[in-house]
Amino acid sequence: MSDWKFFTAQPNPDGTPRQQELEPISARPAWRQFMSQTDFEQKWQQASEDRWEALRKEKRLDARSVERGASFRIRQVEGEQSEIITAVNSALALRRPLLITGNPGSGKTSLAYAIAYELKLGPVLLWPITTRSKLTDALYRYDAIARLQDTQFDKSELELQILLAKAENQDPDRAQIDELKKGRSLGDYIQLGPVGTAFLPSHLPRVLLIDEIDKSDLNLPNDLLNLFEEGRYEISELARQKSDAPVSVRTEDDDLDAEIEKGKVTCYEFPLVIMTSNGERDFPPAFLRRCLRIKMPDPTDSTILTNIVGSHFDRSDRQPTEQPWSEVGPKVAILIEKFAEDLKTKPSSLATDQLLNLIYMVRQSQLMDSDLGDEKNEELNKLKQILLRRLTNEASR
Repeated sequence: MSDWKFFTAQPNPDGTPRQQELEPISARPAWRQFMSQTDFEQKWQQASEDRWEALRKEKRLDARSVERGASFRIRQVEGEQSEIITAVNSALALRRPLLITGNPGSGKTSLAYAIAYELKLGPVLLWPITTRSKLTDALYRYDAIARLQDTQFDKSELELQILLAKAENQDPDRAQIDELKKGRSLGDYIQLGPVGTAFLPSHLPRVLLIDEIDKSDLNLPNDLLNLFEEGRYEISELARQKSDAPVSVRTEDDDLDAEIEKGKVTCYEFPLVIMTSNGERDFPPAFLRRCLRIKMPDPTDSTILTNIVGSHFDRSDRQPTEQPWSEVGPKVAILIEKFAEDLKTKPSSLATDQLLNLIYMVRQSQLMDSDLGDEKNEELNKLKQILLRRLTNEASR
């Protein structure tokens, strides 16, 4: 039963962030096979290997993504099995999207970065959802205006070259004329979005984060049904070309183009789709049936909170003027315990990053030398009033 446990969300024994490259997962459910192995090996394997060689280079990850991935800690009591870890590994093995609900600040978004960081699955492909978000825009974008402008420019350039050749009684440059008549590649005006890039044929799954899907238009979950079930989509502008020649298009990954055949894209390895929701709406049963669902727990245990806070402050790259966490931790323990008590009595009223903000401000001030448990500490109370404002109206009553 250990061969499907890929993601651990646990640091190394020495406390450093764990990283272990995910190898191709050979076993898969027959009903989640989107492309035959033969077709993939013949057409796409070499391109996939070249792409992943570039994606796994450290320079691909920005500092923000590394910070979110390396500092993530699962919300679980030590020694207990986490449902979150089981859900993530099940989603990888079953090739199913994962819908994560939870209160703001509970770590839903950071989980996607933690998975990509630990398993070295490249930069997270992010699709932040708003009420105006449409699936077509996340699959690909076609710049028809730029193409029209370039076509007009090339036509004018062609006429100019012919006139210049006639004025000089010379034959025009045939190679240049043929190039202008041919026109530019349609692929120059197409760029795959985060969702479109995630479903490119690949021997490893990309991490696709669809953030706050509960803020979407009512129809978006239904629009995703066919993509999640079939693992493919069409670029209609390329499909109309009626050419078997592959077309190179830009992707969400900088400087990494992709070849598209006949305007159709079919995934080989289904991406790890992480969808987050604050629980502000219900989803249709047909959508829920295609997803694995899990709730991100609130870290109401002070020990868990201490581990989470410590992962952000116990850093090897801290400034020389900053106190080490071994000295800060015991002093701010009272703040962490009080925060955990507040979460137990009023769930969803506070977010973990509010606690991080408070401890950072305390560490940067003279408050570190005072009694942080003193309820009459005016400076500390002012900080709490500003930084620990309740997130819900009910909690503030």
